[in-house]
Amino acid sequence: MPVLSEDSGLHETLALLTSQLRPDSNHKEEMGFLRDVFSEKSLSYLMKIHEKLRYYERQSPTPVLHSAVALAEDVMEELQAASVHSDERELLQLLSTPHLRAVLMVHDTVAQKNFDPVLPPLPDNIDEDFDEESVKIVRLVKNKEPLGATIRRDEHSGAVVVARIMRGGAADRSGLVHVGDELREVNGIAVLHKRPDEISQILAHSQGSITLKIIPATQEEDRFKESKVFMRALFHYDPREDRAIPCQEAGLPFQRRQVLEVVSQDDPTWGQAKRVGDTNLRAGLIPSKQFQERRLSYRRATGTLPSPQSLKKPPYDQPCDKETCDCEGYFKGHYVAGLRRSFRLGCRERLSGSQEGKMCASAESPELLTYEEVARYQQQPGERPRLVVLIGSLGARLHELKQKVVAENPQRFGVAVPHTTRPRKSHEKEGVEYHFVSKQAFEADLHHSKFLEHGEYKENLYGTSLEAIRAVMARNKVCLVDVEPEALKQLRTSEFKPYIIFVKPAIQEKRKTPPMSPACEDTAAPL
Repeated sequence: MPVLSEDSGLHETLALLTSQLRPDSNHKEEMGFLRDVFSEKSLSYLMKIHEKLRYYERQSPTPVLHSAVALAEDVMEELQAASVHSDERELLQLLSTPHLRAVLMVHDTVAQKNFDPVLPPLPDNIDEDFDEESVKIVRLVKNKEPLGATIRRDEHSGAVVVARIMRGGAADRSGLVHVGDELREVNGIAVLHKRPDEISQILAHSQGSITLKIIPATQEEDRFKESKVFMRALFHYDPREDRAIPCQEAGLPFQRRQVLEVVSQDDPTWGQAKRVGDTNLRAGLIPSKQFQERRLSYRRATGTLPSPQSLKKPPYDQPCDKETCDCEGYFKGHYVAGLRRSFRLGCRERLSGSQEGKMCASAESPELLTYEEVARYQQQPGERPRLVVLIGSLGARLHELKQKVVAENPQRFGVAVPHTTRPRKSHEKEGVEYHFVSKQAFEADLHHSKFLEHGEYKENLYGTSLEAIRAVMARNKVCLVDVEPEALKQLRTSEFKPYIIFVKPAIQEKRKTPPMSPACEDTAAPL
């Protein structure tokens, strides 16, 4: 490796570093950036200037004379009065040239260290107690889009101040307007005694550039930090129907299940968000999760929001009282392991002990649907398949749907083998039709919340365990399960990442009252 001498300068060191850079597959962009920086000519010039200044500091030269200009003028007077010879005439012409006189003036300035500008003296009649407010003139350029800021009148001082800056708007992009700034003029129009709605009209009718006279806030708030929180809305929202929103024009309407990018949560009541995929860069106001939950709780307490318990299930969604848990898992001549008709049907009193207490508690305090935090997911090579959950009111029809999918591609799809305390029959095999366990073992697993769902039929316990689902996924198969909606919360985790498919019955199927027993039907209803 080349060795630098002691006399090598900084720009020689940078040149050597540039030549020694080797490509690295893990840091290609960083290496390219360093090579471009070190090869920049302006940087090389700056390094040379830096070296000259450092050399000057080490030498520490002291000027022989601080008034070279005065000395040159004295010499010129002597030359003009004396006899003129050729050498004297040449020296006189040389001292009279503007360039040499400028060099001598620069010499005197450096020698006398007259670097800083001289400010004019303060007037004698200045009031020392006068505290002048600093005024900032801001000029913003916008198209037909809103300014992206809301204003309010301060209750104590009566001043018009900036209440909120909308992320992505013209005011936010400029970086010159902050929350708390006092607004004095808009395009030369004084706004001190105007109402906020009048000022909004002035801003709305201003096109092109807007000139604002602002008194900056005493303590500027920090700039917003970029947020990467994504929320799926679980309710419909229209700011025009919301009387609590500070500014309806700044609100962001959205539909249920739309994904929102939350860019600011500084305000505990109103956040700022953008719709994912929307071309509008400006964020809008949305009610925060805590504020929306408080509103829903109040509506539920006053009776204006119906409770989930008051919603009666339609006839086609009522449980069936006939036994469906011992039907064989055959489909078109093929036996599919673990396929049983839903043991949940006919199990009115399937919960007991602590599990019943938990269900009752959750029924009394149902979850308020506001937002759900989500993240963009892309399956990586070699990652286990995701769980597929079927929900619906079709009962055994979901069972037939699973049968069909597994029978057509048994290498790709599978189902979880349920557990039971029922005695094993002669033709049954352990781990094929069921996992046969004792009642004590079943209740112990139930106490440790190892079952996704469970039920009791004819004094026998049945249940689908989470380990049975994991076993199917461990074989690199897509596990198919059909559960009640209450069990979805336990499956919606980063471990399972389920696809949830709602199987809707046909219209003619809904009109069948009372419903036919799933065990008595041979054909699947149209899905």
